[in-house]
Amino acid sequence: MENILCAANSSNMLFYFNEDKYGILPEDVKRELKIICVLYCADVGGMITLSFSDEHRLLISTIEPIDEIGAELKIKQMREQNAELFSMLEEFSRKFFGGEDEDIEA
Repeated sequence: MENILCAANSSNMLFYFNEDKYGILPEDVKRELKIICVLYCADVGGMITLSFSDEHRLLISTIEPIDEIGAELKIKQMREQNAELFSMLEEFSRKFFGGEDEDIEA
């Protein structure tokens, strides 16, 4: 199951941040996520969603970008330019939402 961190949509120019679950993140991280998502939508259109997999990997999903090839290139660029931030977010997810499985002793 995926846990949505944030999303943006170019058609209605909205940004969503899952404040209920991830509100403890610092404001500068939230601001950076907003910039990343909004710039993606401005460049290639459609919708972008950042979420976490059950394994705490940061997933980037897109829906109906105007430019499919541009969207793939933009996501690759985002991953490269924000590698440190994305790695920190994955570590955050592991620490705060790691689940009880890690604490169970055999």
